[in-house]
Amino acid sequence: MQSNSKIRVLYVENGIGYGGAIICLRHLVRNLDRSQFEPMVVTGRTGPEYESIASEAHWRYIRDRRIDVPNLQIALDSARWPGVMPGLRTLLRQMLARADDLVNFLPFLIGLLWAAWRFKPALIHANNEPLCNRASIFAGRLLSVPVICHVRGDQKGSRMMAWMFRLPDYFIAVSRWVSESIGRQGVPAEKRTYIYDGIELEKLDLKADGEEWRKRQGIEPTDFAVGLVGLLIPWKGQRLFLDAMQGLAQDIPGLKAVIVGGTPDECAGYEQELRKLAQAPALAGHVIFTGHVSDMATAYNGLDVVVSASTEPEPLGTMIIECLTMARPLVAPNHGGAVEMVENGMTGLLFTPGNAQDLAIQVRKIHDEAGLGLRLGQAARARALATFSVQEHVRRVQDIYMQMIQRGSR
Repeated sequence: MQSNSKIRVLYVENGIGYGGAIICLRHLVRNLDRSQFEPMVVTGRTGPEYESIASEAHWRYIRDRRIDVPNLQIALDSARWPGVMPGLRTLLRQMLARADDLVNFLPFLIGLLWAAWRFKPALIHANNEPLCNRASIFAGRLLSVPVICHVRGDQKGSRMMAWMFRLPDYFIAVSRWVSESIGRQGVPAEKRTYIYDGIELEKLDLKADGEEWRKRQGIEPTDFAVGLVGLLIPWKGQRLFLDAMQGLAQDIPGLKAVIVGGTPDECAGYEQELRKLAQAPALAGHVIFTGHVSDMATAYNGLDVVVSASTEPEPLGTMIIECLTMARPLVAPNHGGAVEMVENGMTGLLFTPGNAQDLAIQVRKIHDEAGLGLRLGQAARARALATFSVQEHVRRVQDIYMQMIQRGSR
């Protein structure tokens, strides 16, 4: 354990899987001023990627899911038998919600309280929106520790979600769009700000061997590889991506539609559905599933076009920042944080959200117009280097920490 004179910050991550939220948190933790701050990271999930956090900071795994309530809710919503009796489906939903509270949430809260009591943080930094990370907020209240909530998505939801927004002491949003969404929940401007996620840009190797990565994926040098990067979660838009690729596959014989990303346990059924769609006659032989990729620089360099196809507004999008930094041609939906990051026609191409045909049109532009992809990529990298430095991100977050500490000492 490090010196007690340092400001201890407890980070709590309750995301659905190892994606952009935890990656950006690790960038922050790695680059904190260790002469001032001592971090501890608590995650609700484990695995090799999470376990490696222990080499960078204090780390503790506290299991946050013993019953897979989300998949049970999906099964309940799709089942017909609860409809035979009025009110039965609603009753079963309530029972699942209470089971989630008792079996998942309560043990996690108790474990988090114990970890926080022992660590004695000056601040708790919840790495997700308030309802998802409510254990952090309750722990902060019970231990009289200020809580900062790092919000990464649109905040439309239940009355419970709206109520939870009253509890944190401060909010950091990942984009202006998300900050405005928080404001619609009644959070005043003086309790929130937006800070773009910081990426360790220098660790993204522009010269990474994309050709070798293509070989491992079975992509020929003459193929045109279009890749969607992101966890296999329905709102990330893999279905939309495959719909768009069906039309292109007829006109571009060497098209490879590459789905890059791992699958959270609760989305295993969604992956099976995607694989079934990929076997359709128009797509057979054109679709590649890579699973989780640890060296993303090689993947970006191995793709001719990178796609973000989120059907819900992406709050910011780590993959968009990485893609811009790697000087790769990007096609993204014209909503959410992507609009703040991508200047249409200059640093990337935007398509109408949810419109597979328009997505295909934008991808085709890069395929058909010689030099367009290179021009977009070069302008994108210049934009990324000026905007998404991890050093600037860390500086601004640390400033907020100091303001919170000074406010609490008055």
